[in-house]
Amino acid sequence: MATHMTAQRADSYADIGVIGGSGFYSFLDEVTEVSVDTPYGSPSDSLFLGEVAGRRVAFLPRHGRGHHVPPHRINYRANLWALRSVGVRQVLGPCAVGGLREEYGPGTLVVPDQLVDRTKARAQTYFDGEPLPEAWGGAIPNVVHMTFADPYCPEGRRVALKAARGRGWEPVDGGTLVVVEGPRFSTRAESRWHAAAGWSVVGMTGHPEAVLARELGLCYTSLALVTDLDAGAETGDGVSHTEVLRVFGENVGRLRDVLFDAVGALPSTLDRDCLCTRAHDGWDLGIALP
Repeated sequence: MATHMTAQRADSYADIGVIGGSGFYSFLDEVTEVSVDTPYGSPSDSLFLGEVAGRRVAFLPRHGRGHHVPPHRINYRANLWALRSVGVRQVLGPCAVGGLREEYGPGTLVVPDQLVDRTKARAQTYFDGEPLPEAWGGAIPNVVHMTFADPYCPEGRRVALKAARGRGWEPVDGGTLVVVEGPRFSTRAESRWHAAAGWSVVGMTGHPEAVLARELGLCYTSLALVTDLDAGAETGDGVSHTEVLRVFGENVGRLRDVLFDAVGALPSTLDRDCLCTRAHDGWDLGIALP
């Protein structure tokens, strides 16, 4: 069943968001497809709302259901705004990454606690002083410098780590995800530079998702599945898209199981008490959030 709505007249609800592919929701018995409008344009796709472990969850295909949106063209602002507009306050963001250490080979699950931004041309704030479209009231957001020392929700990370261990998949607790612009993979020199800096894994989609979630007062947790050793850490021809898809496909089932266990263990919206919920303390945002 497809439902079309705007952010102002939402008739469907979810309190947890999962940004990932169709493999995370396609097997559910009942899914409601919801189209959401935002002041920032259209999100990557419709939201797909269903129930997991007694919780209402909104799934959003990050690259669109046909995987037609490359990482540097994703409308990250619309994606996070759309999720919040249906009630989402906690977001799980699984992603495929390359390992920057030999011990982080394909099939490793990393739950990072730090992030480095090496993107170049992505809109990464709602608070840029640019007025919203007239259809959305034309309000002008104030310039806000968001605290971002710890980019991921501590409670979400705790839940994700416990969920992975409960499935017999020992995760890497902590580490740094460096996000590059894409869509190309790194050169060997870039990869060695990332590794020499002490970073753990490299991907293309973890930023600005995390900071936009923080600006909206959402809890955001990254679950990074290593699909390859990055170019500088391996021999041969380097990373290939085919290999990335193969390894991700081999692990998507157990990643889905971990995600769904985490969904059931996340605190209720009313019980959240983490740094994410205090992101707006003391700020006049200038715009009304959905």
